[in-house]
Amino acid sequence: MKFSYKILLSCIITMAAALGIGGYFFVNNVFEASMEREMEQAADENNILQFAFETAALNIPAKYDLLQNSAVKEIGANLEKRGQGTGRLLRLSDENREILYASEGFVEDTQLLASIEEQTRAYQVIHPDEHYYIQTGAEITALDRTLYLETMRDVTAVYEERTRGFSVYRNLMLLILVVSSVIMFFISTWLTRPIRLLTKATKKMTDGDYSYRAEQVSTDEMGQLTLDFNHMAGVLEENIHQLEAEVQAREDFIAAFSHELKTPLTAVIGYADLLRSRKLDEEKHFLSANYIYTEGKRLEAMSLRLLDIIVTKRGELEPQEIDVEVLFGYLRDMYGEQKKHPFTFQYEPGRICGEVDLLKSVLLNLADNACKASDPGRPIEILGRKREEGYFFAVKDEGVGISEEDCRRITEAFYMVDKSRSRSCNGAGLGLALCSEILKLHGCSLEITSTLGKGSTFAFVIPYRTETDSAGKI
Repeated sequence: MKFSYKILLSCIITMAAALGIGGYFFVNNVFEASMEREMEQAADENNILQFAFETAALNIPAKYDLLQNSAVKEIGANLEKRGQGTGRLLRLSDENREILYASEGFVEDTQLLASIEEQTRAYQVIHPDEHYYIQTGAEITALDRTLYLETMRDVTAVYEERTRGFSVYRNLMLLILVVSSVIMFFISTWLTRPIRLLTKATKKMTDGDYSYRAEQVSTDEMGQLTLDFNHMAGVLEENIHQLEAEVQAREDFIAAFSHELKTPLTAVIGYADLLRSRKLDEEKHFLSANYIYTEGKRLEAMSLRLLDIIVTKRGELEPQEIDVEVLFGYLRDMYGEQKKHPFTFQYEPGRICGEVDLLKSVLLNLADNACKASDPGRPIEILGRKREEGYFFAVKDEGVGISEEDCRRITEAFYMVDKSRSRSCNGAGLGLALCSEILKLHGCSLEITSTLGKGSTFAFVIPYRTETDSAGKI
């Protein structure tokens, strides 16, 4: 069952119960008030008849010491005659509760008569036929005799009024329930609209449309739920895109790795087969063996780089203070005497915190890439500056440059901007990927600015060591 129908059904049941119970007590309260009024009138009528009987008994000539039964019957007949048209019935009984006179139609039941006591008045509601009566009884003392006077007052109209009241209220309640059901149907439909919109959004997302968002139609709790759902959907969409990107990156990595393995392995197998199957002269034999050696060393370097990347991703950094002079001194030893590319070193003295061998590897890879991207004779500059946030390193070249699209992907494993230039220099596209992982360990990232045909700048900032870092790892 739909939630809106549950709301509608719950409201109808609650309203029906409330109206039914309330109507019952209302009509019954009116009925009881009417019956109380009728009983008071019946008691007053009994008092009047009692007084009239006693007055009539005093007016009888005193022939006897006691009131005779015949006189009682005569007085009863006269009282009944005077009450014709009022629907009143009466009955008179002697001291032994033997009936002396009774109006035609008076019930034969003597239960009330037996319950009448001295100086008390008894009454009951009886239903001998299709009519309802209030039967009232009281004791009368007249001329030294104790008699019992009973009256019956027709109250059928009061019961009929109660029946009509229940009928009218029932019809009115049904009308109210019908009208309120229609109104509640629209209200429940309006209240559950956010739920339907959320359900639609979940179905859309289940079908793969992660960009779909639920419409917010209110500012209450349901509106907040919609906002939270849309936020969750946004996070989910972002995570899915990241997963898809990771999957695509892994596929690209495997494809690139396979391709990088295929080229040298094909050459190694070809030249090895040539050496095995043919007898070559000394020069060709040396060239074939040298090619096999060169490609083997390339495979070895590639495997070591991959291993370094994997270890770096899973490792932690043990911080230690480093004088930047150590890093720049190492680079001068490596490239200072190189004639192919003139190197310039400009740096400010300072101390940083990190792993010296890893930072040497970063700077070495960046300098090596600058050499590969630059034509012979083009200068390469390595800078070091103090900044507020940390120590700034930069490697500048005047090489071929990198496009904006390539700058975004150049730190991916096996990604090469110029594959022919990289392979001719024994590159596999792993150096910058390794640099990126090492810099992540140091709490920074590689920043690349480049212009095609004018050169590139690879820079990073090693953050200064804080007091909290001094107690543990960074």
